[in-house]
Amino acid sequence: MLSMDEVIQYLPFILRGMALTIEVALLSLLLACVLGMLAATAKFSASALARGVSGVYTTLVRGIPDLVLMTLLFFGGQIMVNQFTDAMGWGYMDVSPFIAGVLTIGFIFGAYMGETFRGAILCVPRGEIEAGYAFGMTPLRVFLRITLPAMIRHALPGFGNNWLVLMKTTALVSVIGLHDMVFRAGQSGVATRQPFSFYLLVALLFLLLTAFSNIGLRYLERRYSVGVRVGVHRA
Repeated sequence: MLSMDEVIQYLPFILRGMALTIEVALLSLLLACVLGMLAATAKFSASALARGVSGVYTTLVRGIPDLVLMTLLFFGGQIMVNQFTDAMGWGYMDVSPFIAGVLTIGFIFGAYMGETFRGAILCVPRGEIEAGYAFGMTPLRVFLRITLPAMIRHALPGFGNNWLVLMKTTALVSVIGLHDMVFRAGQSGVATRQPFSFYLLVALLFLLLTAFSNIGLRYLERRYSVGVRVGVHRA
């Protein structure tokens, strides 16, 4: 096992990777929410094309392992980018592992968020939406003023679960060369011949992130449950 001096020596190196992991997770979450909302609203669209594209997106992404998708999108994207740059006469161009990681994880979890948001929208009472139209609101205003605020409370449990899984999925970016804390733990383990100790440290750091996330998620659930009557079931 590592001595305390070795832990102190390598901890800043691992923590820099942890900061990068958090950055990737937050940006991926933002992209996933945007794609998820687009996918969810497309499934309620009057356009058969929009419904079809959304259905194919959520079905394919949820049916392919995350690691396979990440390698396909990263290396496939690298090939397509360089075919384009060659055609334009610009020469070879490297795809940033950071950008590729954010786009890939956001794309993957956009499908999961889409299903979460779709279920939350279905929980909004239809009468409230129809009342908005009766008052002359446009579809966009109905969505922003009625549907979106009402669906957030129903979406939070699924959203929280997706966030926790997304945060753990960021560990996969190490396979495409991003120097996150998993990648740095591997380097530290090779240097000290103590890989178990460093991966155990990473596991504890992920548990710490999960604990803080759960605190924030519980706060949001309480915040959006204010004024909601909780039914009491008696035997």
